[in-house]
Amino acid sequence: MQLCIALDLPTMEENLELVKKIGNVPVWLKVGFRSYIRDGKEFLKEIKEINPQAKIFLDLKLYDIPNTMADAAEEIAQLSVDMFNIHASAGEIAMREVMNRLAKFETRPLVLAVTALTSFDEKTFESIYEKSIEEKAMQFAKMSYENGLDGVVCSAFESKMIKEATSSKFLTLCPAIRPFGEDASDQSRVATLELARDEMVDFPVVGRPIYKDANPASKVEKILRVIDSF
Repeated sequence: MQLCIALDLPTMEENLELVKKIGNVPVWLKVGFRSYIRDGKEFLKEIKEINPQAKIFLDLKLYDIPNTMADAAEEIAQLSVDMFNIHASAGEIAMREVMNRLAKFETRPLVLAVTALTSFDEKTFESIYEKSIEEKAMQFAKMSYENGLDGVVCSAFESKMIKEATSSKFLTLCPAIRPFGEDASDQSRVATLELARDEMVDFPVVGRPIYKDANPASKVEKILRVIDSF
């Protein structure tokens, strides 16, 4: 299990300050829509300069026609990020296009597919996808596995069964982790570190519980100690 920290603060300066406070520790740092649109690839370079041990997950959730997604994936691969994601609902052709385009790179970023956003509750999800979260997450995960992706983004509650249906090496990255039972905020399906361990989560994503803490570095150290104890 490897900790992934969400850099979701309102400004680049605040995010970089958080990276500095956390220190030079081996964690993943998630850069999402707002940060990347606002701060661009220079922001990615600054993160690596502050923490050379950090790995970057570019959380842009690509979703478009297959060729456009593949074009974007190729550009992302040249940013020296370590992982990015697409929407599984873009379909099999898009998945294959993306992975085929990345095959030419000697080293490429990991590619994950988003199954069901953790902000969805069951009723809202079914109104859109006409299946339960569990059913659709499994369908999307199997599709992703069969088309060569490295893993999926899912809630911790689907992680273990996805691995059982695909492979123990098929990665699961799970947002909405509240390490020690903190407030769920705008997430509907949240999990503790212990549940994440039991569900075989590879990358627990923690945001607010770290950056809203009075001492983010101490919180990260505490989380890493728990992970190391598993």
